[in-house]
Amino acid sequence: MNNIRNIILLAVCGLGLNAHSQDLHFSQFMNSPLLTNPANTGFIPDGDYRLGVNYRNQWASITAFPYKTMSAFGDVQLMQNSENTGWLGLGGVILRDVAGSSVLTSTKVYGSVAYHQMINAGSLVSLGFNAGWANKNINTSNLSFPSQWNGQFFDAHQTTAAPKLDYNNINYIDMQVGMNYAYFPNTSTYLNAGFSAMHINQPRESFFNEQPGIDNRIPVRYTGFINGSFKLNDMVIVNPNAYFSLQAKSYEIVGGLNAHYNLSGDGDKILMAGAYYRYKDAVIPMVGLGIKDITFTFTYDATTSSLKNFNNTRGAFEFSLIKQGSRDAYRGNKRESMCPSFKY
Repeated sequence: MNNIRNIILLAVCGLGLNAHSQDLHFSQFMNSPLLTNPANTGFIPDGDYRLGVNYRNQWASITAFPYKTMSAFGDVQLMQNSENTGWLGLGGVILRDVAGSSVLTSTKVYGSVAYHQMINAGSLVSLGFNAGWANKNINTSNLSFPSQWNGQFFDAHQTTAAPKLDYNNINYIDMQVGMNYAYFPNTSTYLNAGFSAMHINQPRESFFNEQPGIDNRIPVRYTGFINGSFKLNDMVIVNPNAYFSLQAKSYEIVGGLNAHYNLSGDGDKILMAGAYYRYKDAVIPMVGLGIKDITFTFTYDATTSSLKNFNNTRGAFEFSLIKQGSRDAYRGNKRESMCPSFKY
């Protein structure tokens, strides 16, 4: 099974000359804000700084070497203007992906900046930009190829079967822009919508030298989202979310909602539950727990596409751990009047 997996992996990892790379993603797009849109940098309604980690484990039911995606991010609000109506956000994110038994690895490091400006007492617009370094590395010694099959097993000593790559390690610069709009007419209603474009410089990504007629540039990825929070009463907050992404001929649509239930009465302990659906791919149940300024969220991708015949609907699991806080309690409270807090 591992050898068969490696052959399939080689075919889909972009080694083909005309193959386009597809971006890494998390089902919890609402909990990976800087990857979703750079305009989210420094947009922190419940504080003025944020730290988080994300982890995704996929295809563990098919292979002993599942695909693993990890990220760590942080952002902070700075340089609030004298009228308390605008501020700067600075942040950064590290993204790491390991496909199979370290056959293909990807590492990305981004820095982002955004400016947030109040339009009036109930709305806000944000513009953001990020730039960073990306690296991909492939180790073909861990791959198996059809010509190595001797009728009984794959003969790893037949090294001539491996394709000759011009590069095993590639680096490039990547850039993204985005904008957000937030609307909060009262302390019980919040809406936020954003749009971003990733790979606006369309960097070249290939393990082969450039050849005439072959386009190995990464297609621009367009992403849009809508988030909402509606405080029903002192015990329940409902949060609907929708996400859309388009890259070349590939697209992703995710929608659903989660609810927060006030366990402690003062909002220091919150229980979360919800469900999402990725169009033609998976149902994604969600559970989570919030204790003061730290939130843990777990989701599971239950495959609904034809791939369920191979993985028995066991697609991926994912978790996020996020801390939001205020460096200065007074400034944090003032900012809640600009960007409404949905804490209990």
